[in-house]
Amino acid sequence: MRPATRYAKSGPVNVAYQVMGDGAMDLVLVPGFVSHVEFAWEEPRLARFLTRLASFSRLIMFDKRGTGMSDPVAAPPSTDERMQDITAVMDAVGSERAAVFGISEGGTLCLLFAEAHPDRAHAVVLYGSWARRLAGPDYPYGPSAEELETVIDRMDRAWASGEWWDGGKPSAADDEAHRAWWARYLRMAASPAMAQTVIRMNMGLDIRDVLPKITVPTLILHRTDDSWIDVGHARYMAEHIPHAAFVELAGTDHRPWLGDVDAIADEIEVFLTGRKSRPRSRTRIGADSLSQREREVAILASHGATAQSIADQLFLSKRTVETHRSNVYVKLGLASRADLIRRASEFGL
Repeated sequence: MRPATRYAKSGPVNVAYQVMGDGAMDLVLVPGFVSHVEFAWEEPRLARFLTRLASFSRLIMFDKRGTGMSDPVAAPPSTDERMQDITAVMDAVGSERAAVFGISEGGTLCLLFAEAHPDRAHAVVLYGSWARRLAGPDYPYGPSAEELETVIDRMDRAWASGEWWDGGKPSAADDEAHRAWWARYLRMAASPAMAQTVIRMNMGLDIRDVLPKITVPTLILHRTDDSWIDVGHARYMAEHIPHAAFVELAGTDHRPWLGDVDAIADEIEVFLTGRKSRPRSRTRIGADSLSQREREVAILASHGATAQSIADQLFLSKRTVETHRSNVYVKLGLASRADLIRRASEFGL
């Protein structure tokens, strides 16, 4: 079952959030530059990633002001306002202290939050993040301002087709179906003008002076060949945040739900809980990789059955069926139930 969307009051702004899972530890997910807490669940691989995080935590997700289902704003929010949004959501769900997990620019915000509010953040996890967005005389990582402006000027491509930032290195996981979802996700998450404004705001950020002041346990995750954020950013942070743990992962995808999701989720779970709830196994691909239960769910779904009707027939919870169905989509390389119905014969279903 998808979590309900609620609103926290951050000053005059309504901030949309969701809560999922019942783990003993709170984990606040701070998204990248745009997000949409409801439409995220339409992409099976992203849904699986979120469900995996919620399997060992109480996962708290939100849309930053000006994006997604949160209130629009007339001007780009300051970092103080963005940190205020985090505390507002935590207060709304009764979370006194949480681990904060930031993706891309969300990681930058997490570092600022942990330094300013060590009483509210007991750990920081960064994925594909940075402390300074642009290259400079003493910082060789990232694009120049002129190079990034050229990319920003082409952002209409992403909002129209889902293509934009692969840097000439397209991912095999970013197929036509995913690009169509991604383009719609971007359109629902923010207007092109708001997204351009946010990235230009990021161009001026440089929080390298904050890194030595981080006192909470910190985990830095980054894919070696990330096509959007150079891994040099992560290596720099690992050298300058006291006692930070750094794990360099294989892959090129900046978006964490593409590629080896379990590699990311496992590292986060072990870092935050000290254990892994299940043995690590890489996801196999193809019809032969389906478990017996996944095959049963796939057959019923391919015949048009809803998650609730499948749950009733197999004596499972609806949430369990939705998890199995998401796994089926990932293993078969499908984007939706309609795709499964259309191609069922290819997989002997």
